[in-house]
Amino acid sequence: QVQLLESEGGLVQAGGSLRLSCVASGWTFSTYGMGWFRQAPGKEREFVAGISPSGGGTDYADSVKGRFTISRDNAKNTLYLQMNSLKVEDTAVYYCAAVPSGWHALPPSKTDEYTYWGQGTQVTVSS
Repeated sequence: QVQLLESEGGLVQAGGSLRLSCVASGWTFSTYGMGWFRQAPGKEREFVAGISPSGGGTDYADSVKGRFTISRDNAKNTLYLQMNSLKVEDTAVYYCAAVPSGWHALPPSKTDEYTYWGQGTQVTVSS
């Protein structure tokens, strides 16, 4: 059974840090590019960060560049998102997603190109 299982998010104060993880099962994790997306109330789902299957290539939305770090451990079938210097505007439901990709290819930033999705986890940043 194909599955992407995200860790619990949480409530954190502005300026704080949080790490999300996403465990994949039921398919070959290392052959897929991975992305993190988020959706705030009343807004469309947006790209946050992406990583190639090799882990050597990463891409970030301008709004999180320098604060968030995406990484992966193919041996553990796990994707991570380290979020530092969190802002109130980072509050959203965060989703991990997977798309078949070449080993060094950066995954796309468009939601409709992704094959598998996690269930989402709430991250709330308070002022």
